[in-house]
Amino acid sequence: MYLGIDIGTSELKALLINTQGEIVASNHATLHVQRPHAHWAEQDPERWWQACGEVIAGLRQQAAQTWSEVRAIGLSGQMHGAVLLDAQGHVLRPCILWNDTRSAPQCEALRVQHPEMMQLSGNMIMPGFTAPKLRWVAENEPEIFRRIDKVLLPKDYLRWRMTGRFVSEPSDAAGTLWLDVAQRDWSDELLAITGLTRAQMPDLVEGSAVSATLQANLASEWGLSASVSVAGGGGDNAASAVGVGAVNPGDAFISLGTSGVIFVVNDRLLADPQSGVHAFCHALPGRWHQMSVMLSAASCLRWLCNLLSVTESQLMDEMAQLSDEQRRHAPVFLPYLSGERTPHNDPDASGSFFNLRHETPRALLGYAVIEGVAFGLADGFAVLGDAKRQIHQCSLTGGGARSTLWAQLIADVLQLPIVTHPASASGALGAARLAWLADGGLESEVCLKPLEQARYQPDAARGSVLQQRLQVFRTLYAQQQQARTLLPD
Repeated sequence: MYLGIDIGTSELKALLINTQGEIVASNHATLHVQRPHAHWAEQDPERWWQACGEVIAGLRQQAAQTWSEVRAIGLSGQMHGAVLLDAQGHVLRPCILWNDTRSAPQCEALRVQHPEMMQLSGNMIMPGFTAPKLRWVAENEPEIFRRIDKVLLPKDYLRWRMTGRFVSEPSDAAGTLWLDVAQRDWSDELLAITGLTRAQMPDLVEGSAVSATLQANLASEWGLSASVSVAGGGGDNAASAVGVGAVNPGDAFISLGTSGVIFVVNDRLLADPQSGVHAFCHALPGRWHQMSVMLSAASCLRWLCNLLSVTESQLMDEMAQLSDEQRRHAPVFLPYLSGERTPHNDPDASGSFFNLRHETPRALLGYAVIEGVAFGLADGFAVLGDAKRQIHQCSLTGGGARSTLWAQLIADVLQLPIVTHPASASGALGAARLAWLADGGLESEVCLKPLEQARYQPDAARGSVLQQRLQVFRTLYAQQQQARTLLPD
């Protein structure tokens, strides 16, 4: 048995798989984001550990007969978060999350003062990444910065609590801007730019390698053997790629979670930092990936449903009743509720509706939101460069993949076949598979593509109409950029 744990933004998920690759049990616990100021997004790492204990207790109860057969654990998690520890292992401040954009001024300063940073890291300097967050801490919380002994990513904080070891792996480390992505190792030069050293970083192992073993007291508390190993694991999207079998060059998937991601596997580093496309290591050795990221995807629909006091499934049912003619004249929605990464790198971008009228029903607002997210994905797809030509279809994962309407809409906007899989195809599944590989499993047997649940073929006629609306979407963003210059600071 292999255990996969995925620490997301809105929930911590875990599941068990057996050596046939079947999911035996799964569980989750809810997490919340604190936003004490504009542009801020934080979480308390102690809550992650509490949630982990809750989820483990539930899994142990579900799989009582087989729980003791767990041989290895894999970890997956939200990327870029800055967990700061002092020399005694105390958390110095709440974790600054991936969708926190407070460090935009520090990004601009780094671009001006250290233009070599993008070349060395292979990535654009964006507020979501970890290095600018540490520059912000150094400038705004210098007492905390001086006490930093270790900087950990979210999943690696859980690893430390489980094993007592400070370890990460290249797929997650690539999102810090401190990694030499081609060499899959920390860059002393990049670390020095933000006043840090290799000694303050965790060790690195590959995602499918053993990183440590469970501490004996925790193994006893969890009812597991003290010989249970913990795999390197992966950043959430790299682990999800392992979960959907996206492990060979040209394999691709789209994740519709809190954020929206297009992920393409490469056999070498393909960096184009000016495009805003991320070039990171895969969770498997000898592979890399490109990734376009939008900051708000399924979270946009959640936001609207909260405003309207309606469930997502109810609003989706109402959207499904809309005619093609109604959709052609729907409002246009800009999904930039947390700013935007690819391709705009614009932390000040904001969400908006265009073309509202008295008679606009809430179903059309919902449709405008899912269409706006699909258009945001199209903007990210447009800057993928040569990798676009390798993609012949995309798997669709995340909570948004449950919507047949959304899946077809994305197929029509991108003019690509979209394939969905059972809901279990996730970061937690990828983490469990990485644990299996670390225990000696063969990649050809472990990293299989999951069953196909549905396939959505693009419709050329609908695609033509959507391209016209996409041009309006892009014009509205350009106009918003101009309009923001007229607003008071």
